[in-house]
Amino acid sequence: MDQLLVSKFITQKRKEKNLTQEQLAEKIGVSNKTISKWETGKCMPDYSVIELLCEELNITLAELMNGEEDEKSIHTYDNEQIVEMLKDIQNLKATKTLIIGYILIIMGGVMLVLSQVFGGTDVQDFLSGVMLGLSIGESLAGVFLLAHYLAHKNKRK
Repeated sequence: MDQLLVSKFITQKRKEKNLTQEQLAEKIGVSNKTISKWETGKCMPDYSVIELLCEELNITLAELMNGEEDEKSIHTYDNEQIVEMLKDIQNLKATKTLIIGYILIIMGGVMLVLSQVFGGTDVQDFLSGVMLGLSIGESLAGVFLLAHYLAHKNKRK
């Protein structure tokens, strides 16, 4: 699956139907910015709207995944397999975000403890301050990733 090929195919099919990004977005219940991200290859359609997208563009899921019409394609896919595959990929990405969030929070805690161990000379006090700053930054980044994960998890339900 070539994401850029898919993005060009979405653009082509949308234009063939004389739809603006906003019109297509309205029909399938997403924002026009989401359509723009699909068409620029920044991301792929979510499994929850992919069937609606295909229906609006009069294409099959296999055509969308291939980025070309069936008569040009040598690939064959089952629609349910494609939706399941996309769902699994998005769940894996979400799990990766969750794991990175926890790792950052743990690293922040370790750096906080280490910052308390150092001290005494000016250099040690400086290093202690740097570690304290890093621990706060890592912890905040971890909390942000966890909040991001939870927001997207709740949105999909």
